[in-house]
Amino acid sequence: MAKPVIVCVDDEPAVAAAVQRDVRARYQEDYRVLSSTSGADALETLSELKRRDTPVALLLVDQRMPGMSGTEFLERAMELYPDAKKVLLTAYADTDAAIASINTIGLDHYLMKPWEPPEQMLYPLLDDLLEEWAAAAPLPYEGIRVVGLLWSARSHDVKDFLSRNRIPFQWLDVERSADTAALVETLGSDVHLPVVLLPDGEVLSDPDDPTLAAKVGLHTQAKSPFYDLVIVGGGPAGLAAAVYGASEGLRTLLVERHATGGQAGTSSRIENYLGFPKGLSGAELAKRATDQATRLGAEILTAVEVSGIRIEDSHKVVTLSDGSDVTCRAIILALGVATRELEVPGIDKVTGAGVYYGAALTEAPNYKGLPMFVVGGANSAGQGAMLFSRYASKVTMLVRGASLTEGMSQYLIDQIAATPNIEVRTEVEVTAVHGEQRLEAITVADLAAGTEERFDAGAMFIFIGQQPRTELVAGLVERHPAGFILTGPDLMKDGKRPKGWRLTRDPLYLETSVPGIFAAGDCRFGSVARVATAVGLGSMSVTLVHRYLETV
Repeated sequence: MAKPVIVCVDDEPAVAAAVQRDVRARYQEDYRVLSSTSGADALETLSELKRRDTPVALLLVDQRMPGMSGTEFLERAMELYPDAKKVLLTAYADTDAAIASINTIGLDHYLMKPWEPPEQMLYPLLDDLLEEWAAAAPLPYEGIRVVGLLWSARSHDVKDFLSRNRIPFQWLDVERSADTAALVETLGSDVHLPVVLLPDGEVLSDPDDPTLAAKVGLHTQAKSPFYDLVIVGGGPAGLAAAVYGASEGLRTLLVERHATGGQAGTSSRIENYLGFPKGLSGAELAKRATDQATRLGAEILTAVEVSGIRIEDSHKVVTLSDGSDVTCRAIILALGVATRELEVPGIDKVTGAGVYYGAALTEAPNYKGLPMFVVGGANSAGQGAMLFSRYASKVTMLVRGASLTEGMSQYLIDQIAATPNIEVRTEVEVTAVHGEQRLEAITVADLAAGTEERFDAGAMFIFIGQQPRTELVAGLVERHPAGFILTGPDLMKDGKRPKGWRLTRDPLYLETSVPGIFAAGDCRFGSVARVATAVGLGSMSVTLVHRYLETV
């Protein structure tokens, strides 16, 4: 893979040379740095790079250039490289134009001249932007190949697992390539699709998540029999707890059943998270948090489930899905939620073959030019609709409520209204799904008119609410009738402590009915379903763990 390119543009030769010098000094090992003294010449350079399929990571452009301003250049450059990061070099008089361009062209940052010293004024900014670009850029092929059928639920599961864990792979569709079909023939009759072919020649026939995780280098076994803190669940709450637990000296183990990031990790764009004015994807957030927790010393197990928890004196024993036990002093339950299933005739046949729960980011490009449907009206549905609009001929949102305002943030409502190929239909519901091998059509009922209509459908993505995934602790800690875990003040009934509570103090704010077991995130009763809330409560839970440990 060719080195990604950084393009610097300034009409003053001396400034252009200085920009190129400083950028090369820092990034030449990983990036090719090109310089131009006019917007027109730079556009020609970008056109040539596009013809060669060379990735462009960053555009660093002066605002005041004769013939073509920096913002005008960036607007045209976006047609060639829409995902490149964009930075304007400005004078004080240009700040209004720079700020306005954040909305008009998606400017990532503007930088006042001069930028001396670059170690303080230039490099930290570019480091963040290039890291963000690299996280979202198409990953280079590293040798893992997945062979399967497009309209296969199991093939989807394998692709989704690898993608959500950021494992590069090449997808080979048996039905669309004679060479791939011939390859499958050589594998023998006892091999079942999907097949994962590893670089060392090993063949995995329809592997489950734990097997696949172990083979591709993810950690699936605990290194120690004892930890100060075990966190169950790797969504935003669990990851925040892992970061703070490890950073504060606790021997910390996080156990995640699928991929870090949880439900939030599937979000195509989170635009209301503090500190990210342009937003970030759930995958970006999950990767940053996972890397941060690991760097600080947390141990993360992936594709491993907790099958049981028991109490032995003041210690807690966590049983993992491989049958092993780990003992710990405290537990944080960050179990998250599961997407509620749509129960209508015909849906089971085509789930994973045109019908998907959540964003299913790996599948959206397969339906380019086809009609897509999004079922649901909350933020996750809106974020999905915006992503799918890049590929679909038309995206139709099917909302049971009277309007989007009941469950969606205003910024998303505005974006949807401004997207021409998204239609929102309210007071409707899906009553049937049609197709044998793949989704072909859906039937939609108009609740107000009492009528039904059938629509051809390429794909349908379902976001119809969530339910807590707390069966693991049923009978261990007190739960709300809806399944959410009760903590702190919600455990106190008529001023009385929960049944079996033997300590002289009341339960701490996020503590469950079992001392030393805490709950954070969406699985907790009364929690607000926001990423920032989950991160905050995950962080707070570690403080409460410390208070608990001081008393035992």
